[in-house]
Amino acid sequence: MMKPQRYLIPLLLMAQSAVAADGTGPLPPVPAPVRSLDQSFEQMASTPGTLSLRGNAPDGQADFTVRRDEVVTKASLDLDFTPSPSLLPLISQIKVYLNDELMGVTALTKEQMGERSHVRIDLDPRYAKDFNRLKVSFVGHYQNVCENPSSDTLWLNVNRDSKLSLQLQTLPVRNELSFFPMPFLDMRDNKKLTLPMVFSGEVPLEQQQAAAVLASWFGAKAQWRGQQFPVLIDKLPDRNAVVFATNEQRPGFLADYPKVKGPTIDMISSPDNPYVKLLLILGRDQQDLLMAAKGLAQGDVLLRGQSVRVDEVKPLSPRQPYDAPNWVRLDRKMRFDELTDYQGQLQATGRRLWPLSMTLRLPPDLYLLGANGIKADLKYHHTAPIMRDGSRLDVAVNGQFMKSFPLEPGEFKSEQLLTLPLWFAGDDQARTLRMPGLKTTQVNNLSFSFEYAQESMGGNANGRCDLVLPPAHQVRIDDSSTIDFTGYRHFIEMPDLKAFANSGFPFSRMADLADTQVVMPAKPHPAQLTTLLNAMGAIGAETGYPALSLRIVNDWEQARGEDLDTLLIGSLPKEFQQDAEPDALLASTSSWINQPHREYRDDLLSSLADREPQARIGMSGNQAIAAILGLQSPTHDQRSLVALLADGPAGVTLLNDTLQNDALRGQVAGSVAIIRESGVKSLAVGERYEVGYLPWWERVWQLFANYPLRLAGLTLLCMLVLGWGLRVLLAGASRRRLKED
Repeated sequence: MMKPQRYLIPLLLMAQSAVAADGTGPLPPVPAPVRSLDQSFEQMASTPGTLSLRGNAPDGQADFTVRRDEVVTKASLDLDFTPSPSLLPLISQIKVYLNDELMGVTALTKEQMGERSHVRIDLDPRYAKDFNRLKVSFVGHYQNVCENPSSDTLWLNVNRDSKLSLQLQTLPVRNELSFFPMPFLDMRDNKKLTLPMVFSGEVPLEQQQAAAVLASWFGAKAQWRGQQFPVLIDKLPDRNAVVFATNEQRPGFLADYPKVKGPTIDMISSPDNPYVKLLLILGRDQQDLLMAAKGLAQGDVLLRGQSVRVDEVKPLSPRQPYDAPNWVRLDRKMRFDELTDYQGQLQATGRRLWPLSMTLRLPPDLYLLGANGIKADLKYHHTAPIMRDGSRLDVAVNGQFMKSFPLEPGEFKSEQLLTLPLWFAGDDQARTLRMPGLKTTQVNNLSFSFEYAQESMGGNANGRCDLVLPPAHQVRIDDSSTIDFTGYRHFIEMPDLKAFANSGFPFSRMADLADTQVVMPAKPHPAQLTTLLNAMGAIGAETGYPALSLRIVNDWEQARGEDLDTLLIGSLPKEFQQDAEPDALLASTSSWINQPHREYRDDLLSSLADREPQARIGMSGNQAIAAILGLQSPTHDQRSLVALLADGPAGVTLLNDTLQNDALRGQVAGSVAIIRESGVKSLAVGERYEVGYLPWWERVWQLFANYPLRLAGLTLLCMLVLGWGLRVLLAGASRRRLKED
């Protein structure tokens, strides 16, 4: 491969970070930070991370990104692979490409055939850019003439332990807000967002609210990446961070910073490290801080320069229930192009086509019991098969096969009506795993897989080998395809902590959290503030909108009478502690739990008798414990209270770690979840209450739909009553005829 000329090196380095270069400033006097990053194919490639290469599908790929404020200075790929034992050595090879540039070729030796092997290939860092694609191509031969590329002997597996090693150098970044949210959040960085928030000392309620607004905004931007907001008190952070300060209360490292004349957003370099940037939320008082945070969350497109002042934040119209930008629309049909994240998401070209997919987020209380399912009008275009050979379009929901449509010869476009079942929040988990369908308590994946029959033609009786391979196929799901979620009711049985853990419900019902209040301790410690910010960030990631209308209070007596859903952080109020009804109580060293008659199995058929508390157990210990508790509001039947409880700072840390871990958070369900070092244990204890509305006839259907014996008994009773009524009616008619005769 021809190497680039020396004079091209600076140009290539500039091209790699063109956007970053626009935001860079003069080189700081301190050395640029350098870090190493290792990523396995399990992290970069499609699940499960193993590349299964075949003769007729020889290419596999893995993607990785580079932050815009970093440049790759060194890169290498450690391949862990196993080739077929039938391959011929030397003429069978592995080629590695970075962004379609050939990086290296490895010829397979006789000793490697059928054995797990390793090889390291150096990658030229000058070809790396923001979004990068690694391609591993397999050149396989099992005989010298007349080979069939579809032969089962032509294969090579690249194991998911294969590793990409990068050395990254940080670039200097100018204090320029027009690139915001860079460098605090880089959309090209696939890792979890970790953004410290710094306060001067005791954090007033207005500052807590301002921080919660920003946390939810960053959560909405971080989306699926996840987010974490460590809280620092009067401490200089060692990474990019957000700092809150008024003219009178500010961290020590900002003591000499000029006073501001109104709500101000500023970006500066850290005093001891020019590569660390601080986003300053400044104001004359606490109200200015809140106004600055709301201005940033709603007017980020107006940011420019190093500093801006927020002159006005004026709401023009209120949000409506269930109008979260990330949720499906319930007022009209949705086109598929409204559900895609990028252009070209629902089209593909090639001989081997990967499934086309999109995500759907549903309100957890969407009620569909007794209905026929969600209607979808599916339109698609495709290369027509030459003959009727079994080529088809497979539709899957959450990885489970749903339906298949044949691809007929001569047809290049089709339209199909599709009905997708919906499993709502209370459905049995075992049933939802067995049966495909949309689920209200998780992010749904709707995928379309075009499967073409692979046929290779060649060879004849005279020994001539003419091989004919099918051309590349082109497929596309039409953007005008629609899916309809209109006309369904909202109803859910609570408490349901699964709906809270996965969707932030019931708080996410209003995207701006207008129906939510948070009750904080009078003097929260940093870990409890982190719990608040992490919770708001998670809800923002679910709704796609900042918590602009959230209320934060520290007085339970003030909060208990409000017609709002309540998130409580800290400890339960005394009125619950004196009652035997709450399912879990935590003190500094002691804990209590109400045990139900039967273990929680996420089963819709569980009865009130199963959830009835059987015993109360109390224990004392010296290790951390936390709990998530769901309750009905003591003053409003349609309102809920979710309590995040812990027995101390260690317990709060355990709680935060659980809510940040997808696997552990997925185990939170029922009415109470106990969190220990060993994991999460969920219980369903006590009575349930209903949130939403159903007319009487649908309530009757709900009462019997999931109880076959009840339904059979009701049917038998109706038949007996009808039979008895007909008998009485016929007997009366017979007596009248006899009297007339």
